[in-house]
Amino acid sequence: MTTLQAAPRPAVETRGGIGHGTGFWIAAAAFLVVMAYSTVPTPLWSLYQRRDGFSTFAVTVAFAAYAVGVVISLFLAGHLGDSLGRRKILLPAIGLEIVSAILFIVWPELPGLIVARVISGLGIGMLTATVTAHILDLHLKSRPGASPARGQIVSGAANLGGFGIGALISGVLARWVSGPLVTPYEVFLVLLILAFAGIALVPETATRPQVRPAYRPQRVRVPRDARARFFLAGGTAFAAFSVLGLFTSLAPVFVSGQLHITSRATAGFVVFLTFAAAALSQIAVRSLSVRTQVILGTVLLVAGIATLATVVVSVGSIYFFVLGGIISGAGAGTLFKAALAVAATLAPAENRGEVLAGIFLIGYIGLTVPVVGIGVATLSVSLAAALVGFAVVIIAITLIAAVPLIAALGRNAA
Repeated sequence: MTTLQAAPRPAVETRGGIGHGTGFWIAAAAFLVVMAYSTVPTPLWSLYQRRDGFSTFAVTVAFAAYAVGVVISLFLAGHLGDSLGRRKILLPAIGLEIVSAILFIVWPELPGLIVARVISGLGIGMLTATVTAHILDLHLKSRPGASPARGQIVSGAANLGGFGIGALISGVLARWVSGPLVTPYEVFLVLLILAFAGIALVPETATRPQVRPAYRPQRVRVPRDARARFFLAGGTAFAAFSVLGLFTSLAPVFVSGQLHITSRATAGFVVFLTFAAAALSQIAVRSLSVRTQVILGTVLLVAGIATLATVVVSVGSIYFFVLGGIISGAGAGTLFKAALAVAATLAPAENRGEVLAGIFLIGYIGLTVPVVGIGVATLSVSLAAALVGFAVVIIAITLIAAVPLIAALGRNAA
């Protein structure tokens, strides 16, 4: 998930003969690899369950460990690329992903999985906003005077597209190669090392201050008169991330356990389609007004979640489950794009990053809390019943946040 604001004016610098135009694509490819790595475990959770016999709740704990790492890192270090330089944040962040991949290989028991996920989350929190700003910097430096749209589209596609591609590659490898709980991590370990090397060669773009400011954690500061719209936008981001969290944690477990489809490739493909729909929707709606984006995203998210609930209760069809994933994924992508757009209008430029950081923090809480709630619920009810409860809660949150936000945006337009 990415911010959409422009970064400080880039400084002229090249490294190892790499120009800003080439660096733009290297940085985008590195971003895609890192985000793809973060969903490598997604199709594998049911294999871990079958091997070690741990519960659905344990899967949600391992997933939540990742999101907790993201939130901590986003709050403590996600904003430091402006003052320290992009590469000084990106290289340690990718280094953490490399350490995480090694841990998955050498310590594949549940405690090791949790530690590896926390470390991965810490790296993602450091990287996401910084590499988004870096990609935008490189685009603007290679094409002076151009619109930032190209940089925003490419970074958004690398972000959400990476999530889907990682799950797909992991599922395919787990289905057709030996060592399904090792080989996907080995493949991505190599890709992460290449990403690290690529970022090391990309030109620095941040203009570092002559006097480094005193360290402080990322602040979330919203003007008093904008707080109502901020929390409404945050509510839609919460709902959007909740759906994406479901598909990166428990959807493959449901496909395996409830729909009795044990193919890891199928599980990965379901996740891929969901995130592909989220990424493509953000491109498709870019010409629409923010209010129209909120309306469309709400309709798609509610329809998609309702479809998933119907599959759980009665239909039991993988095809309708995939359809629900595509529709809800498109809704989530559209709603999150609209939430960022609303947040970007709530404060002057010098405070815009702080407002956007707040939306990201709310979103990552949404990524964690509902999925953990499903895991807790499975201690006393079936996974199917817990997923129906999830659907009801997320639809309610979506409508409670989106309906007044649509009204507020309508008043502003008038």
